[in-house]
Amino acid sequence: MKIIAVDTFVVDFYRTNLVIVRVRTDEGIVGLGEATLEGKERAVQGAIAELAEAVTGLDPTCISGTIYQLARDWYWRGGPVIMTALSAFEMALWDISARDLGVPVHRLLGGATRDRVRAYANGWFSGAATPEDYAAAARATVATGFRGLKWDPFENYDLVITSRQLDRVLAQVDAVRSAVGPDVELFIEGHGRFDVRHAILVARQLAQFDPVWFEEPCPPDNLDALVDIRRASPVPIAAGERWFGRQGFAPALARQAVDFVQPDVTHAGGLAELAFISTLAATSYVGFAPHNPSGPLSTAATLQLGATLPNFHYLEIMATDVPWRPAITNERLTLTEEGDIIIPTGIGLGIELNLDEIARHPFTPHPMRLFDHAVADIRPHDERSFFNLGADE
Repeated sequence: MKIIAVDTFVVDFYRTNLVIVRVRTDEGIVGLGEATLEGKERAVQGAIAELAEAVTGLDPTCISGTIYQLARDWYWRGGPVIMTALSAFEMALWDISARDLGVPVHRLLGGATRDRVRAYANGWFSGAATPEDYAAAARATVATGFRGLKWDPFENYDLVITSRQLDRVLAQVDAVRSAVGPDVELFIEGHGRFDVRHAILVARQLAQFDPVWFEEPCPPDNLDALVDIRRASPVPIAAGERWFGRQGFAPALARQAVDFVQPDVTHAGGLAELAFISTLAATSYVGFAPHNPSGPLSTAATLQLGATLPNFHYLEIMATDVPWRPAITNERLTLTEEGDIIIPTGIGLGIELNLDEIARHPFTPHPMRLFDHAVADIRPHDERSFFNLGADE
């Protein structure tokens, strides 16, 4: 079997654009991956076009050797653009190999250890402005079955937070905790906003609400700062969505900088690299909870990892999405009444594309909203659930 083409498709998804990678072979087997990189979609497309020139004619089942050679021969290593291109391509190769054998990808990664994973919802708060808005959205989301909620309550704060601003944050978190009760898990997203002193201040105040973690409390490029925060924080610390490959995670684990690592399968090197990172995390008894806020293919790949990795703790997933999410692929996910997502058992990653529907939603520029007052505006007003709800098997 030989690779004959590598294509990309870009789909408007309101807050970003999904980048889907398709690898075609001379035997008609097609593999899919996802290379979504918020705000840098066209840069990733360029990297994938260069990658396509290098891999045409290669055997797609020689995954580890091909990825090693690409990383070596590109000379420039790491970084979001190159690693996202490599990750998506690697994902597509696993899809091809599993399709060729007629099995789910997780069979090639060691087999299933479970048939479902605990999920927490992101995006549930879209359009909320007041504590009461957040409380109402939280109640509605929990009513659908989710037992975990993540959000960024920090508006447009950058490195520092004033007492008045912190009071607003705490009122919002308190409203959500009061609305959903003590049994629903809360995950507080920081998006790398704070310096060390203010991150510690925030963490100490958040402790009263018993969150599962305080995520990315400081910018991701200063490990010393993260170590200092974790040592002083009464709340567990999570990080890793903007780290790339084992080189990004091994130093953090060695220095005990985190309680949970959050590699993204579309950025950190692909499926095999995330499996390796999960093993590194396990040796330090650190939780493994991949970052996954994007589309059907990143979710499908992350679920395959959830099937096979014993220390997989949580699946991040959007509670709702653009109305056309169910139309662009055959993705069909089941959310149980206990807040778990059932792991699909289809061949490969189990995803097929609807190219006609994809063409109806072309690339649309979307600015990042993390440092303006629209941080909660991440879904359209006609957002909707894309889950089969309430199933228990």
